[in-house]
Amino acid sequence: MPELPEVEAARRAVEYNCVGKRITKCVVADDSKVIHGVSPSDFQASVLGKLIVAAHRKGKNMWLQLDSPPFPSFQFGMAGAIYIKGAAVTNYKRSAVKDEDEWPSKYSKIFIELDDGLELSFTDKRRFAKVRLLKDPTSVPPISELGPDALFEPMTLEKFTESLHKKKTEIKALLLDQSFISGIGNWVADEVLYQARIHPRQVASSLSNESCSNLSKCIKEVIEKAIEVGAESSQYPTNWIFHSREKKPGKAFVDAGKKIDFITAGGRTTAYVPELQKLSGSLDVKETGKPNKRQASKKVRVDDDTEKPTNGEVDDLGSVKSKKGTKAGAKGRKPSKKKKSGGSDEDKDSSDVGTDYDSDQVEKKNPGNVASRKQAGGEKQSNRRVQSNQTSWSAKRKAK
Repeated sequence: MPELPEVEAARRAVEYNCVGKRITKCVVADDSKVIHGVSPSDFQASVLGKLIVAAHRKGKNMWLQLDSPPFPSFQFGMAGAIYIKGAAVTNYKRSAVKDEDEWPSKYSKIFIELDDGLELSFTDKRRFAKVRLLKDPTSVPPISELGPDALFEPMTLEKFTESLHKKKTEIKALLLDQSFISGIGNWVADEVLYQARIHPRQVASSLSNESCSNLSKCIKEVIEKAIEVGAESSQYPTNWIFHSREKKPGKAFVDAGKKIDFITAGGRTTAYVPELQKLSGSLDVKETGKPNKRQASKKVRVDDDTEKPTNGEVDDLGSVKSKKGTKAGAKGRKPSKKKKSGGSDEDKDSSDVGTDYDSDQVEKKNPGNVASRKQAGGEKQSNRRVQSNQTSWSAKRKAK
């Protein structure tokens, strides 16, 4: 998914190619899930004839400043992407539209033609992005709720250290919290923690001053290096853990053969190197990635822009289908009646603050967990039968 480096690369491409040019044509998709709070016709009428003055970004959000408001604002979600015909813009997995595909793409949500003939398109294959038309994007959510931008507004080391020492949250979850620092997503968080040699589940308040300093430095270095190569991942340093994050467990290595393990931290599948990233303190954390009950009960505000993983795929209309063509979950376990609904996937993506689910790597099913659930279910049924028999037997004794 696009994180700060990818969105910044898109912003710079727009700034270089489009600023100073006037919008002569605009085609807006009839997709109310992505085009948020404004009709396609009103959107088109509001931007036609306007001059693009600047391209701005905060965190994973970008907006175009026109010569008069309102301004188009783009929250990239999982697969949002900017394409400029004839110009190189970084593509990333889940967003890439092939060169031989139709133009504009069938996934285009906003298509703009400028007065010199240049054409720009914002696409979203997964439909978790949000495009808005706002008078002042910085004054309303999601941008108004964001913490300092990791690139443009870095905290001083003193403030960064002080902030970390006040947080009883695991460090990976804190880095994903867009209200704490904006722009860092799953892969950047894994990378900076690896480079700083910090365990992803280390509690932030327990970090030494030296670790805080290393982390601050690594955030700066990783983001700047990624942007330096235009967020082109094939150009990232070979010693980055990034290149092995999506390999299978047992086959992922880095730094001359050091093993990469995968756990869950901050609600996300997390790659780390146990040999180099040690968990210190008396925390009861298992390396399987299963938090104890005390830790699991903590509510952590983390990164958005991701959907709850499913075993199926999202079609062009946004409906979830299983790989066999049936509705996902049709034959699965019934949801607990006690569990309240967390809202739709669209709701989960409505701001940069909220509980995040893994998208970079959907965890594989653990057969052992399935067996445990079945066993637990069997025990519950057995207990109900025993209670029923005892009740019946007691009733018969009273009758006698």
